[in-house]
Parts: sequence; structure tokens; C-alpha cells
Amino acid sequence: MTNKCLSLVIHGGAGAMAGRDYDAEIAHLRGLIEAGRDRLRAGAAAIDVVVATITALEASGLYVAGRGAAANSAGKYELDASLMYGPTRAAGAVAALQGFASPIQAARAVMDATPHVMLAGDGAAAFAAARGLERVGPEWFTSARTAETLSPSTGTVGCLALDETGALAAGTSTGGTNGKLYGRVGDSPIVGAGVWADDRVAVSCTGVGEYFLRTATAVQIAHRLRFAGQGLVDAAGAALDDVVQLGGWGGLIALSATGEIAMPFHSQGMKRAALRPDGTITSDVF
Repeated sequence: MTNKCLSLVIHGGAGAMAGRDYDAEIAHLRGLIEAGRDRLRAGAAAIDVVVATITALEASGLYVAGRGAAANSAGKYELDASLMYGPTRAAGAVAALQGFASPIQAARAVMDATPHVMLAGDGAAAFAAARGLERVGPEWFTSARTAETLSPSTGTVGCLALDETGALAAGTSTGGTNGKLYGRVGDSPIVGAGVWADDRVAVSCTGVGEYFLRTATAVQIAHRLRFAGQGLVDAAGAALDDVVQLGGWGGLIALSATGEIAMPFHSQGMKRAALRPDGTITSDVF
């Protein structure tokens, strides 16, 4: 049995800067939605579309993820990513990964090729090297720094997909925040905080990660749907309100198994784009 509610949602991070021109990001996100739509219509699996889309987000240098990563307090680039497949809740993640272009591809390898959910630090790097993933030096990041990566704002990226079989998948990738302490890990690679996917909903979060960790934002949305009977928009809004009440800020994207989409944010803006089940595409920041 197939599902005709094909949907795709992307974010390029909360914390946009007022007065900055985001035309390049808006066009880029729209292009990725169009490419992902074509893959889904051709029968691609949600998990494959999520990985391909986030890989492109990482490579672009337009966001604080992958090539656009922010240096930590030691001047190093530590990247985090996570991936989750709804039907089985299989998950993979890497944290504090140095020296590789695509942490989401490393997360996929952890999910597919190990019995583990997360690898971190030197172990994650050794694993990524053994899998033949693309290595990069620090100059690869610094050459792609944008004006936004020099600001306090964040630019985590994420993608959610719903394929023709009804499967949901979610992924999140980040280059952290400028000046973060060496070894700091935020919510992005943590299942239940920065990412979630099950049979009902997929979620990817962006913002000040410590608050998303403290409120288990991503899985909180799933639990609000499953146990409290809330609708997607209400559940997503309430979970984000929990972050704000503690003093945090950010946003998230959420996608239900029926193709419903929620993209709330409590920040100046959030780079985001979506393909809805009726084929409509939106791409915006503020």
C-alpha cells in the first residue's frame, strides 16, 4: 500500500539576522525541495532523501553546518549530526566529529554499519575514515565562512521526509555555535532532543541546544501526539514554548504521517522550506 501524501521539510537554522539578504538561502532551499520532490515522486525512500538533502546543505557553506561550521573556543571545527528512520526507530549519530565534510553521512554509516546509535570524538573520526568518508582540513571551513557564522546566531540544518510507503525520516546536522567550549555537544546529535522520527511524526530542531536538551523537545512532540492526543501544530508550539519558558530560543520543523507540517520558531527568523502533499512549495526566512 502506498501513501500519496509525499512531503518534505527543510530548515537552515533559526536566528536569522534582521536586515541581512537571504535570497541565496531561500533559492537554495527551494531548489533542494524541488530535487527532493522529484526523488520522492520517483520512489526514493525517505531516509535516502533526508541524507541527500542534508549532505547538500552541509556542502553549501550557506549555513552553520558542514562547510559553514563555526569554530569552537580552541579554533577547531567539531561537527554533530543525527539521523532517524521512523518505521523501526533506527538511529545513527556522531558528535564532536573533526576532519570530515559530511557528518550526516557519518551518522548514516553508524546507523547502517554498527550496532550503536552514537560515536563521538576520535572514535567517530576513526570510524568515518574507515568508511572512506571525505576528509577535509580546517581551511575547508574557514574559506567558506559567511557573515552569519561570525555572529552569535546558529544555523543548524535539518530535513524531514514522508515517502510513498508512508515512512517518515528525520535528520539534523550542525557546526555548533561560535566560541563553544572545546568538546561541547548540543542537541543536534541527540535522539529525542534535536531529532526524532517514529510512525506518527518526524522532528528536527534548531536553536540554543542546551534548552532543547533540557526539554527533550523532539520526542516531547511525539509524546504529545501519542499520549495527549494533541494535533501537530499545537504539540510543536507547546514543545517550543517549553524551551522559551526556560530562557531559550530557536525553532523546529515537524511532519506528520498524514503530511501535515508545522514550522514554529521563537527567534528573529528561521530559514525554512516545505513541500506539502498538494505539491505546493514554500521557502522563507522571516
